[in-house]
Amino acid sequence: MSRQSISLTEPNDKWLKAQVQSQEYTSKSELINDLIRQARQQQAQIDWFKAKIERAEKSGFSDESKPEILTLSKARLNG
Repeated sequence: MSRQSISLTEPNDKWLKAQVQSQEYTSKSELINDLIRQARQQQAQIDWFKAKIERAEKSGFSDESKPEILTLSKARLNG
């Protein structure tokens, strides 16, 4: 595992310490790793949505009604 030295603003340091003191996390390092993991998951979701939107935009227009499009979208998500 790589070791890093970081500087924190006072409010951020206080918040990190409070999380550790509440025993939600065992150390600041564990909490920071968890926050980074969450940020990476969020970015993966954003990238997924962007790709879907780009693909949809490139596919052109539809002659289907909004309810038909919704029904087809739900079917694709569930199927």
